[in-house]
Amino acid sequence: MATPKIKSKTSTQQKSNHAPERQGAVKAAPKAKRFKSAYSKAEMEEIFRRFSVQRPEPKGELEHVNPFTLVVAVALSAQATDAGVNKATRALFKIADTPEKMLDLGEEGVTQYIKTIGLYRNKAKNVIALCRMLIDEFGSEVPKTREELIRLPGVGRKTANVVMSMAFGVPTLAVDTHVFRIANRLLMAPGTTPDEVEENLLKVIPDQYLFHAHHWLILHGRYCCKARKPECERCVIADLCRSPEKTVDVPAPLVELPQQLIGEAVE
Repeated sequence: MATPKIKSKTSTQQKSNHAPERQGAVKAAPKAKRFKSAYSKAEMEEIFRRFSVQRPEPKGELEHVNPFTLVVAVALSAQATDAGVNKATRALFKIADTPEKMLDLGEEGVTQYIKTIGLYRNKAKNVIALCRMLIDEFGSEVPKTREELIRLPGVGRKTANVVMSMAFGVPTLAVDTHVFRIANRLLMAPGTTPDEVEENLLKVIPDQYLFHAHHWLILHGRYCCKARKPECERCVIADLCRSPEKTVDVPAPLVELPQQLIGEAVE
């Protein structure tokens, strides 16, 4: 009679190590990504205090006359400059400042006004669809909540945040290309996506400065910490800045800047 083979403890252990998980077993939740700003709470307060002295009442630089024209302007500004959008919408908003008037123009009519803006055909289509939804579902009024705003064609989270802040006074933080760049370049709230940067910025921006923070960061990125070459010699937070690209350690004089000229933005 053949002697039965005895399974070794080692082989049994190896098999058990590779055995499939039992049904119903609870998997460990993935660990949340750790986030750390390069600045202390006191340093962040000082950064935004200086921004508030430099620009006490910062404003968005898209021209508009009411919440409807604002949501249209912000939607048109995707992959376009504020200055370029303003040039295209000045004449448009003079004749179409309500959803009904805009809808009467139709896609081709809107296209004639915005054809200098990138992706103008698709944007004209979205504007008309947006107008129909506002009329049919919202009584021609721009909704005030993020959940409703992002249902509108051509409106994403960034656009919704801008409209909530500028039209309805809700303290939100819209992350555009300038804010995204500043948050990462200064190591203030680094992230790989706009949503991640928004979440991280909300953790470090002092509450008392949140309402204007979006505009302060945009204007700092547009006029000082520029994309191609930061103008560190003009920066009021040069001594606090942790950016590896920084070239100056002495901050510029902290003085209030001249009033913004809306419509004359330099990109």
